[in-house]
Amino acid sequence: MTKALPRPRKRFGQHFLTRADIARRIVDLAAITEGECVLEVGPGRGALSETLAAEAGRLVMIEIDRDLAARLRDSYVGRDNVTVIEGDVLRIDLDQALAPFAPVTVVANLPYNISTPLIARFVERPRLYRKLVLMLQREVAERICASPGNKDYGSLSVLVQLAATARIALRVPATAFRPQPKVESAVVVIEPFAEPILSDDERDAVRRLTRSLFTQRRKQLGNLLRRLTDDSKRVLADLDIDPKRRPETLSPEDFVRLNQALTTAPPA
Repeated sequence: MTKALPRPRKRFGQHFLTRADIARRIVDLAAITEGECVLEVGPGRGALSETLAAEAGRLVMIEIDRDLAARLRDSYVGRDNVTVIEGDVLRIDLDQALAPFAPVTVVANLPYNISTPLIARFVERPRLYRKLVLMLQREVAERICASPGNKDYGSLSVLVQLAATARIALRVPATAFRPQPKVESAVVVIEPFAEPILSDDERDAVRRLTRSLFTQRRKQLGNLLRRLTDDSKRVLADLDIDPKRRPETLSPEDFVRLNQALTTAPPA
């Protein structure tokens, strides 16, 4: 007798993909190479998993739902190239789990409630990943890919774009999921740069700076920087940045330059 499928759990933000054609397009976007390791986050009922297991040299799945993880383990008994890890991907040491196989490709239908912190984790370790193919809430996808001056542009845009190229490759209607979410989704393809632009310390400092400035994104930079340095006018003048500009108009590279200037400026 076939076991009934586990019911979706609201606390995990579960919305299961039901469209096989969209699943196929997502796997195609990954462009998996022979022998490559693929990490699938939140495989759920396995809409993507079988195709990924067939095309990847190794498939590592991380699933937080105990019942779904058990079902996946049963489904792939005897498949030596498939590993199912039960746990919270935000708590798992991805460096330890993936380093032997790096760089890996990530393919995931991410729960909306963990997408932003998880993407931040991914881009903090760009050398672990060849490509990220992520299904996200459409609004989050648009934030990742937004340009300076766009209403969606913010600290997440800067963080990702300083580590990788990012593009929206596919839009997915709410009707493609069960249960049906209240929002549309999109698939983003993120490809880390071959060589990181920033060191770990620089990236952390830029992240803190962007988050601080974007909390008051409509204020002028001249006023915002007074909280950070007693020499805000000189800092902006040296960078040829108009003090009347707002944080949302700065490019990711501008934030890097601003951070570097602030490291030698007298504190407020």
